[in-house]
Amino acid sequence: MNKFDVVILTAARYLNPTTINTYVQNILKEEDLLKKALQKKGLKVIRKAWSDPDFDWLTTTCAIFRNTWDYFDRFDEFQKWLDHVETQTQLINPVQQIRWNMDKHYLQDLKDKGIHVVETVYINKGDQRSLSSMIEGLGWKDVILKPTVAGAARHTYKLNPENIAQHEAIFTELIAREDMMIQPFQHNIAAKGEVSFMVIGGSFTHAILKKAKSGDFRVQDDFGGSVHNYKASQEEIAFAENVVKACDPLPVYARVDVMWDNEDKPAVSEVELIEPELWFRECPEAADLLAEKVLFEFL
Repeated sequence: MNKFDVVILTAARYLNPTTINTYVQNILKEEDLLKKALQKKGLKVIRKAWSDPDFDWLTTTCAIFRNTWDYFDRFDEFQKWLDHVETQTQLINPVQQIRWNMDKHYLQDLKDKGIHVVETVYINKGDQRSLSSMIEGLGWKDVILKPTVAGAARHTYKLNPENIAQHEAIFTELIAREDMMIQPFQHNIAAKGEVSFMVIGGSFTHAILKKAKSGDFRVQDDFGGSVHNYKASQEEIAFAENVVKACDPLPVYARVDVMWDNEDKPAVSEVELIEPELWFRECPEAADLLAEKVLFEFL
């Protein structure tokens, strides 16, 4: 008999943090809300770092990804851990979706299924072209450059003809070791922000509007962005749910990040199936719904 029903997967630095700022406090609250929701179902639950070398993953019935928010800095290690842990226990979301979602090439898969995504051009590792020549060839003035494997705006740069030359060196360094992507800068991000739609078991639960601070384009709260409750329209809810339905299999939980593109159309910027920020603190009943899905689908 397994010792635990559910392990909530987190990063080692958040297990027993010695310094607690607003960001860390939010993470701890999110994980605690889910833990309590699972415990209310009579389940035995523990938080564990995914990288814990001593934990026996055979002792848990399933493990749910919540804050493995260092995987993009330890990508090879994380991949090896996935190879091991998928033979030991059930993963939520499923391991094939985790692998798919870690690399933003998945946006092309969604586009191929008819989902409107932010226009994206991918650059393969080892490409020898200069950054300026590529952007000039695209004909875009303002662009966003970032790795295809990233989180928390890691190596995300807003470029224009005036500053591209300053980024050639970092681009050369990055493209030598990883794939990159270029997107035209969506000017509505400054005026309208970005909306995160939470979808549990294929059904919308709640939405959050994220707005960048004045003079910035990054909406993440760790870069000074602000968070607001958002009343989604039926059309927006249908759009977000259709995005999740395009994922195969249907994710147990998902966050669909949407911005309005330069044609003022809603476009997917990211679909997060590993994302720790689901804003349960703004909608605790969504944690209860997720706990119910875990109970009936995995236990």
